[in-house]
Amino acid sequence: MTALTPAGECTLLAVPQFAGLDIGTSSTKAVLIDEEGNVTAQAHRAYEAQSPRPLWVEQDPEVWWEAGQECLKEIGGDPTAIGLTGQMHGSVFLDSQDQVVRPALLWCDQRTADDRDALVASVGREVIRRTTGNPMLTGFQAPKIAWLRREEPEDFRRVRSVLLPKDFVRLRLTGDKATDVSDASGVGLFDITERSWSISLMEALGFDPGWFPAVFESDQVVGRTSDGSLVVAGAGDQAASAVGTGAVRPGVVSVGLGTSGVVFATVDGADLPENETVHLFCHAQRGWHRMGVVLSFGGAVSWAHRTFFPGTSLDDMAAMAASAPAGCEGLTFVPRLAGERCPVDRPDDRGRLLGLTLRHGREHLARAVFEGAAFALASSWAAVLQGLPRPVEVRVTGGGASSPFLTQLIADVLESPLRLLESDEGPALGAALLAGIGAGHWRDTAEATACVHVKRAIEPSGPSYREPVERFLSCSDG
Repeated sequence: MTALTPAGECTLLAVPQFAGLDIGTSSTKAVLIDEEGNVTAQAHRAYEAQSPRPLWVEQDPEVWWEAGQECLKEIGGDPTAIGLTGQMHGSVFLDSQDQVVRPALLWCDQRTADDRDALVASVGREVIRRTTGNPMLTGFQAPKIAWLRREEPEDFRRVRSVLLPKDFVRLRLTGDKATDVSDASGVGLFDITERSWSISLMEALGFDPGWFPAVFESDQVVGRTSDGSLVVAGAGDQAASAVGTGAVRPGVVSVGLGTSGVVFATVDGADLPENETVHLFCHAQRGWHRMGVVLSFGGAVSWAHRTFFPGTSLDDMAAMAASAPAGCEGLTFVPRLAGERCPVDRPDDRGRLLGLTLRHGREHLARAVFEGAAFALASSWAAVLQGLPRPVEVRVTGGGASSPFLTQLIADVLESPLRLLESDEGPALGAALLAGIGAGHWRDTAEATACVHVKRAIEPSGPSYREPVERFLSCSDG
C-alpha cells in the first residue's frame, strides 16, 4: 500500500508490489513484481485482430479492457502501483460519453496512404519531420484521424477524444485521459524536442487539440484505481520493452523479435537520423531513442507456418529450415506481407519469393522464410545504427527469443553477440518497473533496471551471410 503526501509524493507503507499491463496486438499480458524486480505472478489473455479488407487491421477496444481486467485479477496481490504499456499508433475514437465510436485502426493498418499524403502536402514534409522528429507515416495515428474524416464523416462528427490503445485501458481503469511522451511520439503530432503536443501542427492539419490527452513522462503518477493503486503514465510497448531489457543508455541496443521486428537504440539527444524511416521518439527514461520497425517479422514466419506447414509445430519448421544450407541455394524471401516501414517506407509493398528452382524443397522454403525475416531485421539495424558507435551489448526479447535456431541465425546475420535475459516479459516488466519508479521505490530507470539480468550469450558461429543479405537487398530494393 502507499499514501500520497500533500505534495503528491509517494510514501511506502508496506512491502511494495508493482504490476505491469501490456495491451498487445494478439494478447494482453500482466506481470506482478516484488521490491527486487522478481516476477511473482503473470497472466495472459489472447484475442485476434480483424482484417475486413486487404491491408486493413482493426480491433474492438473493449476487448483490451476485458482482457486487462481478467489479467489484473489473475495476478492478484495488492499492487502499490500499475504501469501501462501496449501497441503503439492505434486510434481509439470516443464520443462525448467516452463510448467507442468504431473499431480502432491498429499500428499495422495501411489504408491511410492517400490521407497521409494529403496531410504532408498541406504543411510540408520538412515542417512535420522538424517538429515531430519523423516523417508522417501511414501507421501513425494522425493519418487514421484524417481517414475517418474523409471516409466516415458521420462517425467523425461524433468524435470528442482520440486515445492510444493503452490509454483507453487507463481511462477505463482510472477515469483519466492521459498518455506518455514515448507513445505520443508515434501519433505524428508531437514535438519531441519540447516533449509536448504541437498545437500549431494540429491546427494546421485541422485537428482539434482538445481531442488529445494530457502528456506525462513515463514514470509520473497520473491517477488511481478504485482500489487505491497508483497508475503511472507508462510507455509505448517498445520503450517499455527497452526498460524491461535494460536498454536505457547509449550502447545497449534492444532487438524485439515479435510480430514485428524492432531495433531500438537509446541516443543522447534529439538529432535527426539520416534515414527518415528511422523513428526518433522520446524514451521512457526521459531521453530519446531511435527505432526501426520491420512490419512483418514473426508475423511472416507465422503466416508461412500456417500456410505451407500445416500439422507441424514451429519447432518442426525451424528444424526443417536448419537442414537446408545457409543462403537457401539462391532462394530469397522478402517478408513485406503488410508493406514495410524501415528501412524503406512502402505501405503498398508486397512479399516476394524469388529464385525458386526444381532444386528447392520444403526445407529451403522454411529456411528462406526465417532468413528473409532476419535479413529484413538486419537492413533495419543498419539504418538505425547509422552514425552511431557499434553497440556494446545487444539484448533480445519477444517470442522469437525462445527459438534457438532464429536467435543463432540473427547473431550470425548481424555479426554480433546477442544477450538473452532471465526474464523475457519485455514490455510488461518495463511497465512494472516504471510503476516502481513512480511510486518512489526506485529513483530512475538506471536504478530500476539493475534487476534485469542476462541469462546467456549467443555468439556468432555460423557462415557469413553477407552475400545472401546483398541478394536480399537487391531483391527488395532497400
